[in-house]
Amino acid sequence: MIDKQKIKSCAENITRSINIKKDGEFVYIKGNTFSQDLLEEIGLSVLRKGGIPHINATSDYYEETTWQDDLIKAKTIENPKLPFLEMIKKMDAYIVIEYPENPVIRNEAPKDKLEAYQKSTAPLRDILYGFKEEFAPGKKWCYAAWPSKKAAKFFNIKYSLFEKFIVDGMSIPAEEFTPIVKNLGDKFENASKVYVNDDNGTDFWVSVEDRTRILDDGILSEEQIALGDLGGNLPAGEVFFAPNETQGEGTIFCPLTKERYTHKFVKNVELPFKEGKLILDKVTADSNLEILTEAFKKGERIDRANKVPELRTYNIGELGIGCNPVITKAIGYILTDEKINGSIHVAFGFNKSFGGTSISQVHWDFVTAPNANITVEYKDNSKKIIMENGKLV
Repeated sequence: MIDKQKIKSCAENITRSINIKKDGEFVYIKGNTFSQDLLEEIGLSVLRKGGIPHINATSDYYEETTWQDDLIKAKTIENPKLPFLEMIKKMDAYIVIEYPENPVIRNEAPKDKLEAYQKSTAPLRDILYGFKEEFAPGKKWCYAAWPSKKAAKFFNIKYSLFEKFIVDGMSIPAEEFTPIVKNLGDKFENASKVYVNDDNGTDFWVSVEDRTRILDDGILSEEQIALGDLGGNLPAGEVFFAPNETQGEGTIFCPLTKERYTHKFVKNVELPFKEGKLILDKVTADSNLEILTEAFKKGERIDRANKVPELRTYNIGELGIGCNPVITKAIGYILTDEKINGSIHVAFGFNKSFGGTSISQVHWDFVTAPNANITVEYKDNSKKIIMENGKLV
């Protein structure tokens, strides 16, 4: 049982991450009934800051039945709910607490329903992230983790450690956390290119010239809002960029990742890219490679159907460097994996909301092992090694 004071601390940090600026801001809060105590503390925190919360919580039973009940058709799931879309247009911020309680139920969901669900989120994302100009710049948002024993079993990690990664990793006081993130961020001042390699097969470079570095300490700053970066994940703890999308090449090796809709693991993935674009037919993996390739292809189909200005499903969208001191081990859960000290992650797809130019339904982060080496090339053509074997120099 998580200590009540820790729940309150996490709720306060989650609320702070959406930067309520005025009375009456409408905040939509969604999660699973297993996190009801946290959801209610977030709602109370929003009220204390003058906001108006709306909490929506459903159980694993509801989700599993949606997938497995033959009377519930895929076409019903696919159709966007117009009243809900209208509500989203009117809200100022939204908060999602990770669900379901037991991720395995997504493993067993019918393929047609999962694809229908993915399609149904497209019009929501248009509004939430401002994909369409009429909705720009989008809404403030926070997507946060929360531990359960069933999820710990799914990720093959002791519950006590899973809880530590999430709860302790989320509740680090700002006065301790902000200097850690700033120290890492300072090493990228005036950076032009970033070179990354490790002993597992990662070896690539990307261009970050004239792209803003974002210091993710869990606080939505005025600078981020001005940039159009209106949200983030908790636990926090990374420095990240929207790299130049059509530059860079090499290979990133990711020991473990999870597809966001099926919740199926993909192990030991090698992802080559050239001129900033993933070479999908040369990607390899030890397991579930077809899940990965089909996810990208589905994303491409949705992007084409949405008539995006330029197809960027496969282009690099993010370079991130993890620095949360509490999180020490990759488990295939992106909300914690990408924050591991000494790890690097590269995402493909969307980055428009944090300084990039790509619009896509895809944003998939691939995280290296925590033993990366980083060399930064600066605008004056000098180079400096800033990380060796996962340790800052």
